[in-house]
Amino acid sequence: MKGIVLAGGSGTRMYPATFATSKQLLPVYDKPLVYYPLSVLMLAGIREILVISTPTALPALRALLGDGAQLGLDLSYAVQTEPRGIADAFLVGADHIAGHETALVLGDNIFHGAGFGEVLRRGRAELVGCTLFSHPVADPERYGVGEVDERGRLVAIEEKPERPRSNHAITGLYFYDSDVLEVARDVVPSARGELEITDVNNVYLKNGKARMVTLGRGFTWLDAGTHESLLEASQYVQVLEHRQGVRVACLEEVALRMGFIGADDCYALGERMVNSDYGRYVMEVARQAA
Repeated sequence: MKGIVLAGGSGTRMYPATFATSKQLLPVYDKPLVYYPLSVLMLAGIREILVISTPTALPALRALLGDGAQLGLDLSYAVQTEPRGIADAFLVGADHIAGHETALVLGDNIFHGAGFGEVLRRGRAELVGCTLFSHPVADPERYGVGEVDERGRLVAIEEKPERPRSNHAITGLYFYDSDVLEVARDVVPSARGELEITDVNNVYLKNGKARMVTLGRGFTWLDAGTHESLLEASQYVQVLEHRQGVRVACLEEVALRMGFIGADDCYALGERMVNSDYGRYVMEVARQAA
């Protein structure tokens, strides 16, 4: 399975903070926002990942993440010249994903929960068509919403419905089979001129090949695309890390736990940041694993 992090968009909802930088480079407490979605793909066992962003933001993202070799990853980059919808990620990344199953995660989404890695790897192993991940919310009218029948089967997807038939918001994490590129190529731009991911998902649903995994009690999903939600995410991560003594979306630790790198490599990565609490944490994780 190949991975895509869609870190595009102009970040207009976060002006002036994003006039000169990408929102995915803004800090969520102790690390850049892009670390969080990238860690999701890593937890799923995905190592070949394409980062898609704007022409202005891409050089900084590349400077931050490099080619991924230090984390046991193979990172590549592609430009989305203007926002053309989530489904456009498949067209931009066509060479990357052609003939492969694909996991797409939005660059401003944060996921956390005990056993999340197992959920992801099981979802990958059981993939037939399309797998969506939902999370219950208090305001489903703001999101794409999935409706399931009494047997838990996905039966309908509605985009920002006035009268939602469920409170299961579809998150910014999607698994697809190798047909997704052809499906995306047939999608017609919506009234707002974008290639909608809901249209892709509805094709799979119509063909009986879409299912939804609910991330319920014990899981957190945050969309850090506004000033308020970014602050909320930072506060959440701060409290969690201080109380539990672990780091959320620590890429070096995830790479070590997943077997992408060894303890010595992990220690060296932490040592480069020895003056920060984050760096010392990475070093300690490596010591314990040695």
